[in-house]
Amino acid sequence: MGERVSIIGGGSWGTAIAQLLARNKHQPLIYLRDREVQDNINNNHINQKYFPGHRLPTSIKATLELKEAISFASIIILAVPTHATREIMEKMSPLLKEKQVIISTAKGFEEGSHLRNSEIIREYTNLPVAVLSGPTHAEEVIKNLPTAVVVAAEERVLANRIQDLLMSPVFRVYTNPDLVGVEIGGAIKNIIALAAGIADGLGYGDNSRAALITRGLHEMSRLGVYFGGRLLTFAGLTGMGDLVVTCTSRHSRNRRLGIMIGKGYKLEEALREINQVVEGVRTAKAVYEWYQQESFDFDLPITSQIYQVLFNNKDPLQAVDDLMLRGPKHEIEEVVNDIGW
Repeated sequence: MGERVSIIGGGSWGTAIAQLLARNKHQPLIYLRDREVQDNINNNHINQKYFPGHRLPTSIKATLELKEAISFASIIILAVPTHATREIMEKMSPLLKEKQVIISTAKGFEEGSHLRNSEIIREYTNLPVAVLSGPTHAEEVIKNLPTAVVVAAEERVLANRIQDLLMSPVFRVYTNPDLVGVEIGGAIKNIIALAAGIADGLGYGDNSRAALITRGLHEMSRLGVYFGGRLLTFAGLTGMGDLVVTCTSRHSRNRRLGIMIGKGYKLEEALREINQVVEGVRTAKAVYEWYQQESFDFDLPITSQIYQVLFNNKDPLQAVDDLMLRGPKHEIEEVVNDIGW
């Protein structure tokens, strides 16, 4: 049989990727903390909490013991949100072994430190780290609906290994050496999806959404290039691809929360209603505070307005007005500068 793979986190994405691995003839073991979910997976082959009624391959197993999960696998996939990465790495680090590799799937920045997920992981281990990103709503992956993703790693051999591990007829995997760009794209798109959701909640149309996606891509790209990402990465699956799906899909928690905010919900009310992690909320706070501290030589207008709406109770309608009524700008400064226009 194929590789032994432990998935740290038994939520929707951890379950979906476990099914993908099982269908690829690998041996997935899910580490989680809910005994009822563990028993359902092991005895009934269902994750009743996230995918009730969906039968999982019998080769998927679950455990409550982190030590068992780490000792079992040659490859470890972190499927927990960014704010949980440091806590789980503190527990995992004494258990890790040589020749293991870690795949990060979270899309965000840590509050306070502003670190990307791979940077948090590397504070606890020298093991090779890859990043998996792209348009991957678990609700569609679990149904074997086709998608394409990107795996980023500094070492080409590692990226190719993960590509081979995950590639399937319905899950096409590309490789990219730009780990910085891939992580930043995956994080910032959640902020833009909040904005797109707010616009939908306010009753704006397709033109508004298209404008937000396009200008959001520009905002994402400028931040990414500033920190060393490659511009073309943001035209790919972790940039435009993930941005489009997160800003338009009914499965997007970020968009759904934005819709609720646009309809008048307070942040705490909307989060209670959704009752799942919405990565864009913490990411918006982390990036805005970072922006204030770093004094970037460019603006982050969408991020700034989202922060004000979420955390300072700014009226979403006023935020839209403030975005629209900013001073006139060139669309793409780099084009203007290149041709001396």
